[in-house]
Amino acid sequence: MEKKIKIIILLLVILVVVGVATHLFLSPSTVESKGSKNVTDMINRSVEIPASVSNVVATSPPMTTVLYMIAPDKLKAVNFQWTDDELKYVPNQYHNYPVVGGWYGSQDGSYEEFIASEPDIVIESIDEGGDGDLSTVKERQDKFGKIPVVAVNDTTNVEKIGESITFMGEVVGAQDKAKELNDFNNKYLNMVHDKSSKLSDSNKKTVYYAQGDDGLQTNPSHSTHGQLIDLVGGKNVADSVSQGNTTTGVQVSMEQVISWNPGKIITSDPEFYSHVYNDSNWGKINAVKNKEVYLSPQSPFKWFDRPVGANMIIGVPWTAKVLYPDDYKDINMKDATKEFYSNFYHIDLSDDEAKQILLDSGLKESNL
Repeated sequence: MEKKIKIIILLLVILVVVGVATHLFLSPSTVESKGSKNVTDMINRSVEIPASVSNVVATSPPMTTVLYMIAPDKLKAVNFQWTDDELKYVPNQYHNYPVVGGWYGSQDGSYEEFIASEPDIVIESIDEGGDGDLSTVKERQDKFGKIPVVAVNDTTNVEKIGESITFMGEVVGAQDKAKELNDFNNKYLNMVHDKSSKLSDSNKKTVYYAQGDDGLQTNPSHSTHGQLIDLVGGKNVADSVSQGNTTTGVQVSMEQVISWNPGKIITSDPEFYSHVYNDSNWGKINAVKNKEVYLSPQSPFKWFDRPVGANMIIGVPWTAKVLYPDDYKDINMKDATKEFYSNFYHIDLSDDEAKQILLDSGLKESNL
């Protein structure tokens, strides 16, 4: 009997030892949760980051927008506060992101607040080929200390955004969602590239992009802020103003706009849109006479610009429908809106809600 007891005790000891050894040395979850990996960022720096990234922040709105689209549960802070109207299209669980500022137009980033959000990594936007990129990234890394800073190419050009979206998906472990976003973008880019390439100059619609509550700031052709006009084959009437100015707006006069007499007007300013049809000066312009003024949908991000980035992906088919509704009857804008909001803004719209967003932008019901 005593011998049997000793054997049982010995077996139990062996099982315990084997179990502990397995947990300590063979468990893949231990390696994954504690480990790290090296990535080569988009400025050719080798950066050591956690093997599994759970918390991430970005230093500029375009990068934050991509992160919100592909990995909202891993995003830990935003660069600016959403308005109440914008929050109507943001799920409740994402309403209370801390606002940490950033380094872009406003240059109001707070290193302390960034660090307080406890990110695993920080995403820093760079201009492809920019001379100051490496020094800026080094400065960020110095200030953030042990928190890895990963440099990603600028995402403000909707035609070149794909590589950066793919890279960010790989870094944060959201490859499938990144591919889904690129697939959506490429679908409509291919469509507008095909149709716009067949437009003769004489058939191109003339367009004015009205900024500010008086509508008298604009951006010329080849501007990042007016890029969707160029993309879908519109003729920007301000293309002779300050060529090469691709970031800041240009002040123009009412007389200039009247002389250009655009056939279409696009704006991102609700205040301007609310009074343009009642203004006698603007009433002299064909776009106003013919009810061809359009307001970019606003929430949770503007579709046309501000920020310029992945939020403009849904603006590609919208701008195509604004300028050439007869050429894009194969685009069901209501379905495209519902798909984009569900997959990338993480909120499901009813048919009526999607329809109202589009009607409020000035699109005619027959063109949805």
